[in-house]
Amino acid sequence: MVAGLAFVATAVATVFAQATAVRWSRSRAPHQAAWTVSLAMFALASAALATGAGTGWDGGTFRVFYCLGAILTVPWLALGTICLLGQPATGRRVRAGLLVLSGLAAGVMLATSIDPPIDPSGGIPVGKEHLTVLPRILAAAGSGIGALVVFAGAAWSAVRFARRRQTPGAGRLCAGNVLIALGVLVLSGGGTIQGVVGHDEAFALTLAVGIVVIYAGFVVASGTARGDALVHPPSPPSASETAQVGHAE
Repeated sequence: MVAGLAFVATAVATVFAQATAVRWSRSRAPHQAAWTVSLAMFALASAALATGAGTGWDGGTFRVFYCLGAILTVPWLALGTICLLGQPATGRRVRAGLLVLSGLAAGVMLATSIDPPIDPSGGIPVGKEHLTVLPRILAAAGSGIGALVVFAGAAWSAVRFARRRQTPGAGRLCAGNVLIALGVLVLSGGGTIQGVVGHDEAFALTLAVGIVVIYAGFVVASGTARGDALVHPPSPPSASETAQVGHAE
């Protein structure tokens, strides 16, 4: 059951990552690139889950699952929110920081010991039962701060919508960010269920449901002409440009 649900989540995330990559190839929008990376990581983490649940867990499968799923997917998702709603310079700085975090997380997960060894036939391994402190800190910081950014983006979009109801695209931008936040909430709820009470089936189901909701948010938010016209309105013409127009007339 867990392997089947994880495979569904993998297939869904893969299709969505391909669709988002196509959107990015056409628009070159930074938020589309960040979402593509996040979806690709989610697909690989789900594939590791399907492999572990279907054929037996080992250290390598768990390292991929934990590094991509628990540490990196949500931060890259949050980068998409920052690129969509924030200034381009802020997005570039955060992206540089995430590249460093991604390299650090990969190195830590390759080097860290897994103790006690994972039972191949057991359920989904839990980080606190097998990993040292550092990878767990990275997971808590990455996913926790990333989720806060996504929730803050949804709240900020809602406030702007309340103030600018007549602005074209305001409703779609708000709805898109709310859906993304709802999807992250579903994923977080599944992780809590699995970590506290150990219902692996419920965790695997939330992966498939959560990624569908998140992608729905991507589609809705992307329908605002990249979201840039609402967040970054065009700059007024300069004095020289105005003079040139007047001279032409």
